[in-house]
Amino acid sequence: MPLLSRRTFLTAAGAFGAASLGVSTYAVAIEQGVRLDVTSYGLTPPRWPDGLSLHITVIADIHACEPWMPVRRIEQIVALTNSLQPDLIVILGDFTAGHSFVTGPVMPEQWGEALAALRPRLGSYAVLGNHDWWHGPLVGSRSDDGESVRQALRHARVTVLENDAVKLTQDGRPFWLLGLADQLAFACRRGHVRGADDLPKTLASVDDDAPVILLAHEPYIFRKVPARVALTLCGHTHGGQVNLPIISPRIAASGHRISRYTYGHIVEGDRHMIISAGLGASIAPIRFLRPPEVVDITLGAAAVPLPESPGRLARS
Repeated sequence: MPLLSRRTFLTAAGAFGAASLGVSTYAVAIEQGVRLDVTSYGLTPPRWPDGLSLHITVIADIHACEPWMPVRRIEQIVALTNSLQPDLIVILGDFTAGHSFVTGPVMPEQWGEALAALRPRLGSYAVLGNHDWWHGPLVGSRSDDGESVRQALRHARVTVLENDAVKLTQDGRPFWLLGLADQLAFACRRGHVRGADDLPKTLASVDDDAPVILLAHEPYIFRKVPARVALTLCGHTHGGQVNLPIISPRIAASGHRISRYTYGHIVEGDRHMIISAGLGASIAPIRFLRPPEVVDITLGAAAVPLPESPGRLARS
């Protein structure tokens, strides 16, 4: 979600919360800090090969910081993710804090150690987000263009994809996993940004007709993604973060011409995208009617019953 649009959005949300102590307490203390949902999708995109079933679990927008996303909270997220027993885990960027309402940092080596406990059968893969490029562990701290984040992920045995492609095999059937560098990586003057992403280069790595899954932090790239890509997975928007009935869609729609790319399963023609609401918060530590979520996807078959897990299961 564009920065200006989200600021306007959260200003309206703040006014709403101030009118009711009970609502604001829920939005800050309960929904943001306590709730942890699993949202499940089962789909077969066009041209997905018959007989290929793939179980992917998605983590997005951790935004590690004290007191909102401490190590123990990340460990709970990892435990929930492992309980889903995925074939593949993908992490969609923004590991560093997203706002200044914090009591201290969670350093990359700390959240990296927690993520090292992830246990997918085919491995864990990640892309970086805009906050990973823009600053260090806290908003306003010195940026190293994401190098400390990359190092922590390497130590956690998580493969970072930045305009890269890797070919994987599931039950003897190949598929491609592609990851874009961040689309808002470089902050420029007057509020403009430019990206480090290179979609044509990334797609050029695919040299056969095996199905393609694309990872991107921001969903804005979707308008350029060809139908050759079976599924695009994104984060960044936090699902709007504050979901006020009637008001929220109008504010989101007024902010950007592609603000329809906010949350959930989006289908345009033969192209499919799923946007996660993520786990942490940006601009302010508030969520309302858009709880933190781990996204669980079954491709190539109807969603299968999931094992018991410590989180509340929210099917969709």
